[in-house]
Amino acid sequence: MKRPRVVIIGGGFGGVAAAQRLRTAAAEVLVIDRHNHFVFQPLLYQVASGSLAPSDIAVPIRWYLRKQANTSVILGNVTAIDPDARTVTVDGERVEPYDFLVVAAGSRHSYFGRDHWEANAPGLKSVEDALNIRSRFLYAFEQAELATDAAARAAWQTIVIVGGGPTGAELAGIMVTIAHKALRPEFRVIDTINTRVILVEGGARVLPGMPEELSARALEDLRGMGVEVRLNTLVSEIDEHSVRIGDEVVATHTVIWAAGNVASPLARFLGAPLDNAGRVLVEPDLSVPGRPEVFVVGDMAVTSQRDGRPVPGVAQGGIQGGACAGDNIVRSLERRERRPFRYLNKGDMATLGRHRAVADLGGNLRFGGAVAWLLWLFIHIAYLAGFRNRLVVLVHWAWEYFTWERGVRLILGNRG
Repeated sequence: MKRPRVVIIGGGFGGVAAAQRLRTAAAEVLVIDRHNHFVFQPLLYQVASGSLAPSDIAVPIRWYLRKQANTSVILGNVTAIDPDARTVTVDGERVEPYDFLVVAAGSRHSYFGRDHWEANAPGLKSVEDALNIRSRFLYAFEQAELATDAAARAAWQTIVIVGGGPTGAELAGIMVTIAHKALRPEFRVIDTINTRVILVEGGARVLPGMPEELSARALEDLRGMGVEVRLNTLVSEIDEHSVRIGDEVVATHTVIWAAGNVASPLARFLGAPLDNAGRVLVEPDLSVPGRPEVFVVGDMAVTSQRDGRPVPGVAQGGIQGGACAGDNIVRSLERRERRPFRYLNKGDMATLGRHRAVADLGGNLRFGGAVAWLLWLFIHIAYLAGFRNRLVVLVHWAWEYFTWERGVRLILGNRG
């Protein structure tokens, strides 16, 4: 008897979690991703800043799922979904049928209708994005060293980060540290301590998803490190030479976008209701309304916590959503009642620099400083895929702690 077929689109946190939950299911599982690797996205910003190499935070999806005999992986880009025929199309020609479908294709950065800004203000969602940003970041100092006048030098030594959420705040913290500490002995013309890192946030506080006291602590830490934080301020124009921040035009060649997300366009194929960010308004069990065989998880789904607040677009949301979808598929195969998705908030954390971090673990467990920083280090090493990556990252971080050196400062590909 032919076993049911489960197709999973996306090999990120949600897709991998769904596949792992299905490892003992009486079904064939197929994972499709346009990349061959699973990336630990919370540490992408460290690749973008030259602290870690891509191989330190990524593993092949095939390797990750190698022990699951019922699971196959193919490298390809899903270009269409036909919910009526129950098929997905890969690379415009290969058609893969399914009995159950899990869509976990994630999101991309949104420029709120100004898509032409992306050429000069890349976002950070993939390894390719991180390498692009790393090259732009490092190339700026090389150009500053060659500049023949003070204005040109200052423009190259100005870095603007748009968006004060976790990605923007962590990038600002690590980039100002690298500029003011790690790079300073290596240049002869410029003094890298003169580098300006400007963090622009349209709202009233950085890390807006955290309690106000932790946002205030993070703001104090960032400013204490030398980051120029502009709150309640919008960016209205970006080009290759400058960015308009409020009423001020800042000369810069290095702008990084961390201000918004939009769901994968694959959501439009499902015929489901979408919100303004293109996310699917799913049923309590994460299935698509009217399509009980189709599940949407992670950044592509609109889900709520028990207190009514939206589930944040973080790794835990994807992991728990993927596991829930996988569990409900198993329950359907076994003719058992499905369970609604219940998000368990295991805490929110952000690190800003050496001994500087904030942590909200729920209830009254809210704190910052060295303890939060050490806890952040421990948790992120523990969640990395593979013993090799955990060991390498631990060694990298220990070396950086004692020497201030960042060892993966290679300029590759796009140089800005």
